[in-house]
Amino acid sequence: MTAGRVLLWRHGRTAHNVQARLQGQSDIPLDEVGHWQAHTAAAAIAARYRPTRIVVSDLIRARVTADALASMVDLVPVVDTRVRERSFGDWEGMTATEIAEQWPADHAAWAQGGEPNRPGGESRAAVAARMVEGVMAHADDLGDDDTLLVVSHGAAIGLGVAGLLGLPPAWRGIVGVSNAHWAELRLGRGNLGPTWRLTGYNLGPTDASADWDAGPDREVRDPD
Repeated sequence: MTAGRVLLWRHGRTAHNVQARLQGQSDIPLDEVGHWQAHTAAAAIAARYRPTRIVVSDLIRARVTADALASMVDLVPVVDTRVRERSFGDWEGMTATEIAEQWPADHAAWAQGGEPNRPGGESRAAVAARMVEGVMAHADDLGDDDTLLVVSHGAAIGLGVAGLLGLPPAWRGIVGVSNAHWAELRLGRGNLGPTWRLTGYNLGPTDASADWDAGPDREVRDPD
């Protein structure tokens, strides 16, 4: 048995997102807009999908995002460290400009598609492998009519989607999902492969706000 649908949902906005700082596995909380994004997106997901199980990264920004949905669908999120964000070692907390100033050669190599040559940094292949392992471990415990929702992070979701589609870790054919947006995959049929098919990417509430990162249009409507 395998879940018929998998959703990979990115956490709401943080201060590091606003400042374009590399977040990685640093445990950064949601900011005020991030809380609003999480609740607004959660309402859309609850109405559209009614997930069967919620799996969440252990980082606080993901757990708070997951809790926004869990309270609406009466589920208890399952924490799984395999779906946490990619580690960038001692680059975490820095902007691209700051990294380039301190490590110009390493940054230039990274900008050209190389791996972050930093202590504690994870390769794309390692992240893709653990994401696929984590998602499949939970999906395989569900049935065809079930929806597995995984609350994760930008880099991890991009690599997880590629891995589930059978694409190599070096493939960069999709951009990152926006805060509190999600990817949707459906179980493939027959023997044509791959096992999963991407049916939607960077999905989110269409009626949330004229500017998602500005928060609610309070003079017009409040999506909460």
